[in-house]
Amino acid sequence: MSRSTVVSGLHQVPGDKSITHRALMLAALAPGRSTVAGALTSLDARSTASVLRQLGAEISPLRPGQQVEIRGHRRLTAPRSTLHCGNSGTTARLVLGILAAHPFAARLSGDASLRRRPMRRVTEPLQRMGASVVAGAGDGLPLTLTGGRLNPLHWTLPVASAQIKSALLLAGAIGGVTVDLIEPALSRDHTERLLAHFGYRLHRRGNLLHLEPAGVIGHFTTRIPGDPSSAIFLVAAAILAKRGEIRISDVGLNPTRTGFLAILARMGATVDATHQGESLGEPYGELVARPAALRGVVVSAEESAGIIDEIPMLAALASRAEGTSRFEGLAELRVKESDRLQLMAQNLNAVGASAEVRGDALEVTGRLGAYHGRVVTLGDHRIAMAFSVLGSQPGSDIRIDDPGCAAVSFPGFAERLAALFQPAGRRS
Repeated sequence: MSRSTVVSGLHQVPGDKSITHRALMLAALAPGRSTVAGALTSLDARSTASVLRQLGAEISPLRPGQQVEIRGHRRLTAPRSTLHCGNSGTTARLVLGILAAHPFAARLSGDASLRRRPMRRVTEPLQRMGASVVAGAGDGLPLTLTGGRLNPLHWTLPVASAQIKSALLLAGAIGGVTVDLIEPALSRDHTERLLAHFGYRLHRRGNLLHLEPAGVIGHFTTRIPGDPSSAIFLVAAAILAKRGEIRISDVGLNPTRTGFLAILARMGATVDATHQGESLGEPYGELVARPAALRGVVVSAEESAGIIDEIPMLAALASRAEGTSRFEGLAELRVKESDRLQLMAQNLNAVGASAEVRGDALEVTGRLGAYHGRVVTLGDHRIAMAFSVLGSQPGSDIRIDDPGCAAVSFPGFAERLAALFQPAGRRS
């Protein structure tokens, strides 16, 4: 990688992972032909496409730079074999919600990492709605769900989770029943925006979300905006540089996804966001990032709920900030692709930073100087990318055991990161 300290250029990031999953799922449930441009083509997105094909949807290959064509049907068909969700928790949990409204049995599994992730938080309310679930002794995959006629649901979510919320909303929308959800904190609202686009009535009063299944999912054409959870890695690299400025175009600016911008501002960085348009109810625009001197920050548990995917990069930035930063309410990081909370602290200390886990909080004390050491990712893409950004600084020598795992959400990440340090005018 270039060791230049100057960043420049206009850049793009892959399509939003959360919206890609949901757009493919809704297109599979829409009679006729839908077209999705800018879709993420990562391993997780391909897992969703593969599962939907097994359920009767016709989906063209997900290839970079090509639009995806989906021919869907109002009702899915029973799969002939196990639905393998790969490493994708979004695929598994949202598909469970969809399947709950279909009168057949389906067995779901995934890779070793996904099989360790909790599923009862989704299957328990789906069982309350009328679905049948047969699982092993643990709390994860593999499991078999049999759907059918559903009952209305009133449920308090145990954690703020867009995946749990989305699974239950999709079950209600497809099953034609009302759903009332009480969230401990607000989470990403992509599913609400998409369902509202198709005429479903959603009302929020404080932390209570109500769904009336009044809509009809129809075929559509859309472009997926760039993923802000991917953009943060390029933004962070620009913040740590010595000079220059980068622009990232066509990035999703959904307010439930851009909480990290407020955190960066408190740390002393200025990242400008300019609204450019909307697609299927999702706003998008341009981010402009410049170098900045950082200071420590305290991030509350309520804030953390909305930036859980950005915590690894924010924690890595905190290791270069003046003072000590504290990130609270990170219990959900323990059940991601890895125990992301413990792994972040372990790796920060391994390269020469100072980090400590205190309960469900992470404390990071910043320091100057180059970082050296080996990073263990356990296949966690966000860990790999966060430490790649730290390793892009001159004098650093950070060796990452599996940099290729970044392809889970950001195909071609190493090349995109290196492109920030190329002469102005180059586009990535």
